[in-house]
Amino acid sequence: MDPLADALRRGPFHAALRTAIETRGLSLARLRAHLARLDVRVAESTLSYWQRGVRHPDPHHGLGAVRALEQVLGLPRDSLVVLVGPAQRGRGRKQAASFAELIAAGSTTRELLSELGVDPEQVNADLEVRMLTERVTIRADRSQGRVETLNVSVAHAEVDRYVAVYHGEIGADGARVRVSAGDGCRLGRVRRKDHVVVFELVFDRLLAKEETIVLSYAVDDDTGMPCPGYFRVFRAPSGPFLLQYELPPDHLPARLVQEVRSTDARPRR
Repeated sequence: MDPLADALRRGPFHAALRTAIETRGLSLARLRAHLARLDVRVAESTLSYWQRGVRHPDPHHGLGAVRALEQVLGLPRDSLVVLVGPAQRGRGRKQAASFAELIAAGSTTRELLSELGVDPEQVNADLEVRMLTERVTIRADRSQGRVETLNVSVAHAEVDRYVAVYHGEIGADGARVRVSAGDGCRLGRVRRKDHVVVFELVFDRLLAKEETIVLSYAVDDDTGMPCPGYFRVFRAPSGPFLLQYELPPDHLPARLVQEVRSTDARPRR
């Protein structure tokens, strides 16, 4: 059966919308532009949420946008509208944001995750981070050296690995980044492109639901590029985060500044 026809017949709404967008070959930016030409204003982030099932069109106020989507995507009238219903409840946890929404290197990250056979939208979805600590070494030449990470997570389903992402400085050679596993895991497959490195940390055994895992790993960045500071991306709410800097004693900074932003495209505060 045709995948699109099957998705429209079976639903749910987000799966049918995602299949229709993929079949048409439109980016979310182009889809948003087509909708705007019909005087329908829908944010690109909203379209992303809809196709991933994170949010649901309002059945009382959002049907106009859904009908416009049917028109732009060349779908039969009401084929999406009939799939719009009450918002689906998850298991009480907010779904993680997409890498493409958060960071400029999102497309490269998604590509590397796909090479590992991992759904970029569902990576680590069954693990909830309860505590994260990181110790970052800055060398005297202002380059970033080692990043040591300790991750305490709880499994919400049977799971046997954690997939980590490291972004070096733009223009850096990811081949000069080394990864080593510590407690509770061993290093699995590693994929690199430009300054992005994606790697698996395979657990010693299959975790049962609601079981806690304590794992540690280290990343040694030997690219030698000046480091303006360390940043950590959180795709979903997590427990406490502790960041420690190990600084050269003869080259201490005058001060440390913490900056927070919701995505790479938004201003820092």
